[in-house]
Amino acid sequence: MKKVVWFAIFVLFIFSNTAFSKTYTINLGIVTTPKTFHYKAAFKFKQIVEKQSNGQIKVIIHHSGSVGNETSILQQLQMGALQMGVITAGPIDKFVPAIKAIEFPFIFSNYRQVDKTLDGKIGKGILNQFTKANLIGYHFLENGFRNLTNSVKPVHTVKDVKGLKIRVMKSQLQIAIWRALGANPTPMPWPIYTQLSQHVIDGQENPLAVIYQYKLYEVQKYLSLTRHVYSSLVFVGSKKFYDSLPKKYQKMMFDATKEASIYERNLNRKQATFFLKELKKKGMIIDEHPNIASFRAKVTPLKNRVKGIARKYLDEILIQNQ
Repeated sequence: MKKVVWFAIFVLFIFSNTAFSKTYTINLGIVTTPKTFHYKAAFKFKQIVEKQSNGQIKVIIHHSGSVGNETSILQQLQMGALQMGVITAGPIDKFVPAIKAIEFPFIFSNYRQVDKTLDGKIGKGILNQFTKANLIGYHFLENGFRNLTNSVKPVHTVKDVKGLKIRVMKSQLQIAIWRALGANPTPMPWPIYTQLSQHVIDGQENPLAVIYQYKLYEVQKYLSLTRHVYSSLVFVGSKKFYDSLPKKYQKMMFDATKEASIYERNLNRKQATFFLKELKKKGMIIDEHPNIASFRAKVTPLKNRVKGIARKYLDEILIQNQ
């Protein structure tokens, strides 16, 4: 009888120890280089998760588009081939239409409005929509406010945009915005330095950090601080992987992405003034006060093209920011 009891205790010990020691690997895909805030956020997440899980969860960051563009990463997340990604909001709208609400132009005047939206009820509601696409929306981080650059001419009013061939993200809304502004929007995956240098396209639109970190000042002469769209990023996860995790690790994922997101947002905002000064030093001709009203007038009617759940959240944002 004693032998049976001791054997049962031994089996229970082995089983418990095996369960406790089970490890998980998170393959996290981003399209940008280790110099960018995308990577810094991913690395912060890696540090938090590996420390808090006592090494039971390992995070491998696949950067510089090594696992595909952002649309491809989202598709791999759906299938469970990847477990995490830091993705720009634009390409997400094909998978999660609700996110179009925060990509609408000129709805945020400052970061206070941004944080109130993304960290509040509206942001949580949008993130909850990700499960319908077999994804997990963990938390919002940021690219920042997007600005226009080009190699052809200064842009002060919306009339100056007419005819410019502008690279945009593969987003229906972003294409519609630039058509409304009179440009020739050209969807193209990142990076685009070669296309700009060869004049396949005239310009692009991105936050100051991206313009500086990718040395676009070498191939773009003019910069207009249009701040036309606040560009968010999202820590996106595979629902299949998330569902496989113990509850304690599921909670850890949300806590870790929140901490990494806030860290990245603060880092990005502190550096904005530095990037602007550096771009001036690099010789870019910068219009710091373009005629924003002329741009806004052209894109405001696009609100009527935002339908369904995205329109619901857009209206809520507009009311909140009045």
